[in-house]
Amino acid sequence: MPDLFLELFSEEIPARMQAKAADDLKSLVTSACVERGLLYEGASAFATPRRLALCVMGLPSNQPDQREEKKGPRVGAPEAAIQGFLKAAGLASIEDAKIESDPKKGDSYVAVIERKGRATIDILAEILPPIIRGFPWPKSMRWGAASASPQSLRWVRPLHSIVATFGPETEDTEVVPFEVDGIRAGRTTYGHRFMAPAAFEVKRFDDYVSKLEAAKVVLDPARRREIIVGEAKTLTFAQGLDLVEDQGLLEEVAGLVEWPVVLMGSFDPAFLAVPDEAIRATIRANQKCFVVSDPKSGRLTNKFLMTANIEAADQGATIIAGNERVIRARLSDARFFYETDLKTPLSQRLEKLKSITFHAKLGTQHERVQRIVALAQELAPRIGADRDKAARAALLAKADLVTEMVGEFPELQGLMGRYYATAQGEDADVARAIEDHYRPQGPSDRVPSDPIAITVALADKIDMLVGFWAIDERPTGSKDPFALRRAALGVIRLILSNAIKLPLGEVLDDFIVLGKLTGDYAMPAEARYSTIRDLFAFFADRLKVQLREQGARHDLVDAVLALQAQAGGTAELQGHDDLLTIVRRVEALGSFLSSDDGATLLAGYRRAANILKAEEKKDGDGAFEGPADMAILTAAEETALAKALLEADSAVSSAVLAEDFAGAMAAIASLRAPVDAFFDRVMVNADDADLRLNRLRLLAHLRRVTLNVADFGKVSG
Repeated sequence: MPDLFLELFSEEIPARMQAKAADDLKSLVTSACVERGLLYEGASAFATPRRLALCVMGLPSNQPDQREEKKGPRVGAPEAAIQGFLKAAGLASIEDAKIESDPKKGDSYVAVIERKGRATIDILAEILPPIIRGFPWPKSMRWGAASASPQSLRWVRPLHSIVATFGPETEDTEVVPFEVDGIRAGRTTYGHRFMAPAAFEVKRFDDYVSKLEAAKVVLDPARRREIIVGEAKTLTFAQGLDLVEDQGLLEEVAGLVEWPVVLMGSFDPAFLAVPDEAIRATIRANQKCFVVSDPKSGRLTNKFLMTANIEAADQGATIIAGNERVIRARLSDARFFYETDLKTPLSQRLEKLKSITFHAKLGTQHERVQRIVALAQELAPRIGADRDKAARAALLAKADLVTEMVGEFPELQGLMGRYYATAQGEDADVARAIEDHYRPQGPSDRVPSDPIAITVALADKIDMLVGFWAIDERPTGSKDPFALRRAALGVIRLILSNAIKLPLGEVLDDFIVLGKLTGDYAMPAEARYSTIRDLFAFFADRLKVQLREQGARHDLVDAVLALQAQAGGTAELQGHDDLLTIVRRVEALGSFLSSDDGATLLAGYRRAANILKAEEKKDGDGAFEGPADMAILTAAEETALAKALLEADSAVSSAVLAEDFAGAMAAIASLRAPVDAFFDRVMVNADDADLRLNRLRLLAHLRRVTLNVADFGKVSG
């Protein structure tokens, strides 16, 4: 079957746009084909700095024939209706329509419209021009004389040529006949800008790939990445060194070259007095180069790796010298920044934070630091951290924002604070907390384990969340401009990874009540409880997502979180706002329900719940919440159940109080036999009203006992 090959050759396509542009081209073309009945076997798209290429394999030679029946007016309808039908259906005469009988509606005209499938190449000639003209570049431009016309083509950079061929793998292909802004589709493309700039012709995709490689262009970005990493590791291994891998930089560099050639340069070892991270940031940001480490010490060496786009006649000596010259100048700047920053202690930089606005409604960074300090002091005893150290770390946590180095490389915030704090004689725990208080910043980021760092990290994130909740700047849909979902997940990971028991409702309440909110950040007293409950619900949603990603059953998470939802005010959340406890309840519930006792008791619970639901519709909610009257129990099975419920209630309550959730589940499991016997031998809705009430109270008691650990009504299956 025939294939479509398309190449759009232009000036430089920014590396950050290439992958999406390739995906967009494939999606737009294949979707347009499918809409027109042109089904295909597969499609691949590629991008280099100068071209987008697409191959759609296994297209039909012709569009399938189409047959459509268009229903018209009834036989005997007014002439105007019939003429309208003929025009819409494209029929010359009503005799060309057939008559279809319906027992209820009578006879009606029906037009049978048959369309012969068109040649695929002609359809492609219609599809491709509007796709090219409307291509969704994030930024595009017009150029040359054509730029005077608003109808001229907009493209990311000047578009020079279009290759578009269609045909079988083993036969000659045809050029798809179309034109865009004076650029006619053909077979001619170009190789490497410097090493093989001459034009050459291609027939199909396979032919194109081999000729392109001969012209010093590697089409596949994945292969360019493999070449870069392979050559880089070969060069470093030869000198007993290690490549410091950087996936983000690799993606970017592979998008800057069509023929990657890796070269090694060096810089003055004296620059190694600057922290490794600052050296790496400088070399990465300014020259897109990789750094190299010593496997013995783990520290950086004075070597670096650059990726050229040419096989130079001098083996790259000129390219290396140029990069070394620029890197020397940039590292000189970095050393100056570092040495200048060291002259001023972090504690003396706090005043400058007053000039940095955190948020118009939340004050300056200085005001934010005061809140974080106060919250860290409150949290420290709960975390088991030294209160004074936590306060000191919180006080200095943002001070490096006004240093020269962080001003130049914002991604080094926190890290440079640790370096400066250490150099200036701050306690090691304080220095480490300054760096780690931003963590974790994503699902793969390291979670701090030191109590001081945990305390300041929690204070930082809780201040963010409470603050933006207070000014009603909450995430909506996919929008989360202040990364509040990330902050909440950070709190969750800090708590769970370090097995910290922390009543979040109480912590949030303390943060507000203790007067940490001032000015526009303050909230009316009457809104306090609802705000905290809403914020905790946000935490619960984030926790639910995380537990599901870890394989927990969503219904079990819902069953445990339902206990928090049923709590009254914020002060009544009791143990239901402790994330660690919630997770342990979910784990215990999962283990219990996977056992025979759990599965059987769940069935008994559901039977009880269904009966109660039906009877409460008659008698009203809460009608059966009182204690059962032991004196009027008649059947041995209901007596046994009543005693078992009393024993289980006490045992479950004690176990939950001790946070022994496995023990609580074991106590509930003891109800399996008496519940089964009760339903086998006892009629709940007895004719005697008192007996019926008593038995329904037993079922309500069963429901209450299980609610000590989870809402079994939320469990599916």
